[in-house]
Amino acid sequence: MNESNQNPLGINPPERGAIENRNRQAYDWMVQSKHFLTQPVSSEELANPLATLDAKGWLGGNIRNWNVLCLAAGGGRQGPLYRAAGAHVTVLDISPAMLELDRQVSGHLGFNYQIVQGDMADLSMFANDAFDLVAHPVSTCYVPNLEPVLAEVARVLRPGGLYVSQHKQPMNLQASLELVHGKYVVETPVGQPAKPLSLGRSSLLREPETIEFAHSLEAILGGICRAGMNIEAVSEPDHANRQSEPGSMGHRSCYIRPYLRIKARKHPNTENIRKILLS
Repeated sequence: MNESNQNPLGINPPERGAIENRNRQAYDWMVQSKHFLTQPVSSEELANPLATLDAKGWLGGNIRNWNVLCLAAGGGRQGPLYRAAGAHVTVLDISPAMLELDRQVSGHLGFNYQIVQGDMADLSMFANDAFDLVAHPVSTCYVPNLEPVLAEVARVLRPGGLYVSQHKQPMNLQASLELVHGKYVVETPVGQPAKPLSLGRSSLLREPETIEFAHSLEAILGGICRAGMNIEAVSEPDHANRQSEPGSMGHRSCYIRPYLRIKARKHPNTENIRKILLS
């Protein structure tokens, strides 16, 4: 049985709610403390929004008039960038504080886009086939099961629509942040919550006070396929720097690429594909 079809933690709905609340509160706190991950878009980035968003050229150079869902992407960055590129934008996030940043930034810039508080695993407020693109920055690590998230993404995408997502690599969340006897060592079993930051410790590779799950590649890549989407491209953003101090993001990235970026397209006949893959 694959990881996406089992419940390795035995997590029941109340526990899922506690995880959701913990991560929501963590991001609300990060906004209040001006954590670097909650910094809104800059004027330099807005000057050429697609260059900022799409260095690989996966979006084809023009998204004007596309309907774009920025999923779990509050914070006043993704929404303004996609709006500046000419798209009709909806931003959904679980954190009220992150969405307040979107309201502030959109108001300042005179941008008009939809801002919705919600859970990435429940997009019931949106119709089937509603979006040309679902843009999903790093956040799948915050849910214990990817299957409902990916099923909802596929449902709200139009046939032929794109799902561009970034995920934490499994080993990024499984391995130690610091050297142990001169090596980075595996600490966390696949599918389990990553070891939290030690008291007083900060890291570019962990968000403070959050609960993050080390999903397998099968759960991420296989899950996208089972949801009825075809993977067209994969990249591993390079953050390696051999001159960096041991234990830093740059040094660790020489051995463990931290992120996985994926371009997938909804198959025109998603329901039949899902039945075949799940049979």
